[in-house]
Amino acid sequence: MNRTPLPQGEEKTRQVRAMFDAIAGRYEMVNKLMTFGLDARWRRRAVADLRLPPASLVLDIAAGTGDFTRELARQGQRPVATDLSYGMLHAGRSLKFRVQADASRLPFRDAGFDGITCGYALRNFTDLAATFDEMARVTRTGGRISLLEVAEPRSGILRAGFRIWFRRVVPFIGSIVSDRAAYHYLPESTAYLPSSEQIVGMLNHSGFSAVNHRHVMGGLSQQFVATRSA
Repeated sequence: MNRTPLPQGEEKTRQVRAMFDAIAGRYEMVNKLMTFGLDARWRRRAVADLRLPPASLVLDIAAGTGDFTRELARQGQRPVATDLSYGMLHAGRSLKFRVQADASRLPFRDAGFDGITCGYALRNFTDLAATFDEMARVTRTGGRISLLEVAEPRSGILRAGFRIWFRRVVPFIGSIVSDRAAYHYLPESTAYLPSSEQIVGMLNHSGFSAVNHRHVMGGLSQQFVATRSA
């Protein structure tokens, strides 16, 4: 079956912004359905893995409606939310500090943050290398980043089940309760994602060290944790 090529460059930026604006109202509900609520547990662990002192200033990139941002606050940090989509930020609950911005051109000063979080958005950035460079620029030396992204289980049985769920069931659920085009794009967008080894290399190149990659819950998700080098 022939598929429409995925958008590239500025067209990708435009379509991603429009897509997330369109699904903002039901985004969190669909996330919980897609992951059976496990995404909340994964975010808790990802924030804890920053291992930053209380009241650290943490930038949540691609914050969406604020799942990560609220978890940062629950764990005693001072979060700032930023996202390409104004609709997502507007739909977010209790987002005290929020800034609409492109992650590859962040409007923040150098070394202004103690840490960064980012949840399930690496594949949505138009220029991932530039985004990692910006993460490094705005993070102080010794600061930490914790990034979550989708993955595919390595086990044959788990992988087969995941493919059925992610590529067939999730788009069906999204079509019923939200936006059909957006949730058909979701599984296709993994084609944008470099391998975990490439992402580790990109983070090193941007100025991060001690980059740790781990699979979450048998490979249903993946996490990257790193420290800003001197």
